[in-house]
Amino acid sequence: MFDWLVSWWDSVEFWVAGLWFPFQFVLVMAVLLPACWGVALGIDRGVDRVSAALSTARKNAARKREQAS
Repeated sequence: MFDWLVSWWDSVEFWVAGLWFPFQFVLVMAVLLPACWGVALGIDRGVDRVSAALSTARKNAARKREQAS
């Protein structure tokens, strides 16, 4: 089903492995750094949203307890 993807990935891997090491390093950093930055940004935003939702839920629960007493 994904034979074309595996074949493509193997050809890219062989191409990168055949490059001179400094070119490999620059290429990997040019792809890896933005990818890692994007993943970190996504995790940060996700944690912020979950934290805000939990904070709001805790505040609402505290208000209900205060009103009940």
